[in-house]
Amino acid sequence: MVLYDLHGEEKRFNELKRSTGASSRTLSRGLDDFGDLGFVDRRMEEAAPVATYYSLTEKGESLCPVFDAVESWADEWVDAEAGTETAAAHADD
Repeated sequence: MVLYDLHGEEKRFNELKRSTGASSRTLSRGLDDFGDLGFVDRRMEEAAPVATYYSLTEKGESLCPVFDAVESWADEWVDAEAGTETAAAHADD
């Protein structure tokens, strides 16, 4: 979820926290892990107020086609409102 949220843009920690619904501790650990694996870059801005920004590395961006494919699949097969599979609607395809 965090990697998908960073797709194409840099975000601050609190923006990611709001968009993912993750707790601060969980998000911090995840971002640290993704950083260690080379998927996420972290940039600190020292001007007041101090801010930390996160973005995808080249390696992280390489996952974007996978995110797009999953999103396309979900658009086709999952009813977003009800959260139910609509495969029956495609049975005659």
